[in-house]
Amino acid sequence: MKVPSLGKSVYYVSSIDDFSRNTWIYFLKKKSEVFDRFKEFKALVENHTEKKIKVLRTDNGGEFCSKEFEEFCKKCGIAWQKTNPYTSQQNGVAERMNKTLMERARSMLSGAKLGQEFWAETVDTTCYLVNRSPSSALEDKTSQEVWTGKKPSLSHLRVFGCDAYVHVPKEK
Repeated sequence: MKVPSLGKSVYYVSSIDDFSRNTWIYFLKKKSEVFDRFKEFKALVENHTEKKIKVLRTDNGGEFCSKEFEEFCKKCGIAWQKTNPYTSQQNGVAERMNKTLMERARSMLSGAKLGQEFWAETVDTTCYLVNRSPSSALEDKTSQEVWTGKKPSLSHLRVFGCDAYVHVPKEK
């Protein structure tokens, strides 16, 4: 991103489950943080599902192509598929999701008249909403529903950018 987020992030990495299309976003200050975020993602997914990650598909970005990353995947039995240079269509699900997230985030920022420094919070919210929106690829189920087996509640949602107030108890 051209403008650092409120948390000083300038990048994000998305992880997408191919079956459910559920998406997770991790914000980065440096691209070198990708490997640590992948390990975090792996632990989260494997603890929640009690299943192992079997395949990882990435582009050939320098943030993925380290000996440490490769050795970790081998040690964990993860088949690592790297796309060929200049063939983003080989990782079409991820590329399309990143485009969707950014298009919707830009629209939400504009509609709420918020500054660019709110991009990370907006992308995070967009990801949350995408995971809870019906998809024709999932026969009109939501990725959250396919991932968890439960239909997500939407009753807590509000218009993005609306006024909100924090209640601080008197004793605080």
